[in-house]
Amino acid sequence: MDFLPSLPTLLAFAAATLLLAATPGPDMTLSISRSLAQGTKAALFVVLGTSLGIVVHTMLVAFGISALITASPTAFLILKTGGAGYLLWLAIQAVRYGSKLSIKKVDEAKATPLANISSGFWVNLLNPKVIIFFMTFLPQFVSAGDPAVTQKLIFFGFCFILIGMPVNAAVVFAADWLAGWLQNNRKVLRGMDYTFAGVFSVFAAKILLTQAR
Repeated sequence: MDFLPSLPTLLAFAAATLLLAATPGPDMTLSISRSLAQGTKAALFVVLGTSLGIVVHTMLVAFGISALITASPTAFLILKTGGAGYLLWLAIQAVRYGSKLSIKKVDEAKATPLANISSGFWVNLLNPKVIIFFMTFLPQFVSAGDPAVTQKLIFFGFCFILIGMPVNAAVVFAADWLAGWLQNNRKVLRGMDYTFAGVFSVFAAKILLTQAR
């Protein structure tokens, strides 16, 4: 199966994805808030919605990047270089500003499963940071000369979902405890910030040094 990446590449991708999934962001904030307000079941529908949003991003990136490679391998090289710079910028932002997790328990009217799925879907689909991240993160794991680049990007996108969903589900089940614990243990969040920054700095350096050869 040509679309399967090498084991070292897959392990590196899995590690980065796991770290990203565990880092608080808009999707985690929404799922925890919904769990506190409406219960675990409602929040799990939100997690399903956020994953469906990632499916859309995966398809757009997979077919868009493959078209870009066909049109201009040089443009793809520029995209990857810019992506490395963006990952480095994310690392700097994580150290400077840290993770933002502000959870307030508010009374909400019970939403239908479809409404909760829709909430999760749109929070990821319309988040410009998610759009830019997918455009710059996934291409770091493929090369312009790879004939199976589209399939590999789709494979990575679904791996991203398969790794992230259990993490997000675990957050939902532990929402009551986790919300208070994270906000009362800011040093843990800062440790996650520095780990995040270190991992993505390595990715950025790796791609820039590889292209410089």
